[in-house]
Amino acid sequence: MEYRVRDILRGVVHPESEENLVDGGMVESIAADEQKITVALRFRKARDPFALKIKARVEQLLKEEFSTHNVVVFVKEVTDSQQKRKEQIDALHRNSTTSQIGNVIAIASGKGGVGKSTITANLAFALRNAGYRVGVLDADIYGPSQAKMFGVEDYLPDAVQVDGADFIVPAERWGIKLISIAMFIRPTDALLWRGSMATSALRQLIHQTQWGELDFLLLDLPPGTGDIHLSTISEIHIDGAIIVSTPQQVAVADVVRGVEMFRNPNVGIPVLGVVENMAWFTPAELPENRYYLFGRGGAERYAAEAGIDLLGQIPIIQSVMQGCEDGLPAAGTDTAIEQYYRQVADKVVEKLAK
Repeated sequence: MEYRVRDILRGVVHPESEENLVDGGMVESIAADEQKITVALRFRKARDPFALKIKARVEQLLKEEFSTHNVVVFVKEVTDSQQKRKEQIDALHRNSTTSQIGNVIAIASGKGGVGKSTITANLAFALRNAGYRVGVLDADIYGPSQAKMFGVEDYLPDAVQVDGADFIVPAERWGIKLISIAMFIRPTDALLWRGSMATSALRQLIHQTQWGELDFLLLDLPPGTGDIHLSTISEIHIDGAIIVSTPQQVAVADVVRGVEMFRNPNVGIPVLGVVENMAWFTPAELPENRYYLFGRGGAERYAAEAGIDLLGQIPIIQSVMQGCEDGLPAAGTDTAIEQYYRQVADKVVEKLAK
């Protein structure tokens, strides 16, 4: 029943932001049983002028759908501290080198080993191939891999001064700008940093990199839901999040935590959808066959149940792995592979344009 309630809320759009209540992070909680449905809404700004109208609309739709239930809808006020925090993030964005970036997308996973970084690198190429200006920030402080995937492991970032301030010059490969902590340490070094040191380094990479004008900046976040995620969220305005998973149930269970992190009312970042990676394997000599090595459709089922879009299913393809090993993601050279990532890119662009 809760999933049906969420679907109904997804059909209610905020007139100002033009986002639906679910993807816009305006649904704080849903409780439903055989007799009562309770929905708590929290809008992004204090004293939202559309709050009462939206509340009434939600009540009407739920009562029409669940005529035998007691429907309770209430609005939680945004506190002054929450509003102040949002204003601080907006001000920080305006004063940093991210101010000319159109859309910032966080790419996350509940657990490691699901191919999140591979998805990030190939999605960057798919967006570039569609004509967009793209940058990648490797925010996986403890396990950076984007420099390897883009073939810029030996790049040493220059520092330039503009109006007395120091800025970092990112690597640029095939028209995609890239910065990673891996560019500042030796490959053999263990990164023995406490959380505060890691977040300080990440802050510099976000705000002092010369990004210039970009249509999309992809943030390759570390797996899980830890300090780095919260620090990144507090440092930059993120327009949407993509969650990567394999079809395995153990991976999907971790997806739930990742989705709920972004949906948390104190975070409020729209979840654009789920990408199911390693969805199946097709041998080259048997092109009509599909072997579901990690189970079938686990992430797809979760997306349907949670009211989240399935952005795409990416099969296991050897050249995708090889391309990242060789420093040239396969979506940049093989149109047959690029189509899978282009499907994801097209859906992301469409959702952000709404």
